[in-house]
Amino acid sequence: MLIKQLELGADKVFCYVLACEESREAVIIDPGGDEEQLLAIIDELHLKPLFIINTHCHPDHTCGNRVIRDATGAAIVRHEADELLLQEPGAKEYFNRRGFPPSPPADKIVIDGDQLEFGNYILHIIHTPGHSPGSICVHVDNNLFTGDSLFVGAAGRVDVPGGDFTTLIESLAGKIAVLPDETIIWPGHDYGNSKTSTVGREKKENPYLGGEW
Repeated sequence: MLIKQLELGADKVFCYVLACEESREAVIIDPGGDEEQLLAIIDELHLKPLFIINTHCHPDHTCGNRVIRDATGAAIVRHEADELLLQEPGAKEYFNRRGFPPSPPADKIVIDGDQLEFGNYILHIIHTPGHSPGSICVHVDNNLFTGDSLFVGAAGRVDVPGGDFTTLIESLAGKIAVLPDETIIWPGHDYGNSKTSTVGREKKENPYLGGEW
């Protein structure tokens, strides 16, 4: 599987392009801006994106959805809880103040345990609420794309609409810490001392994953 980690947009979101080398089918996770750069890579590698997966609904991670969907035909995928959050007037107003282009509604709603196929690979959706009610991680082979639920050495903020610290800690302990130690962590921002990590390392060094609260 081809994995490209791209730092895009005003908030320097880590966007990921996952592709099957054989079929060239691909998945885009969190298109956070700089759409021309992202589309150039898709064209250069002759990829056929099937899904645009949002790890959560915050606009810095979804602002490229419309442009990328219109250019590729890929379906926007989001957890049902975040799709509902985006319909709440207070949350909508809060996110609009960020100034990012709004995302269209999701084309496909997912819940915990759902699977998405592209090429020879199967993506497993893991619901990790806390940073937002519908935050998800995407697990494929030995890789976990954590969005803003888990960073290298840190975890997502909870002082935003739908955020809850206790829920986040429970998600990290019950959904991520239980994965094999060698699982590679691909975070939503470059907030740590490296751009990737592993579950084993985070359990030892990250107080939000391995600490007691």
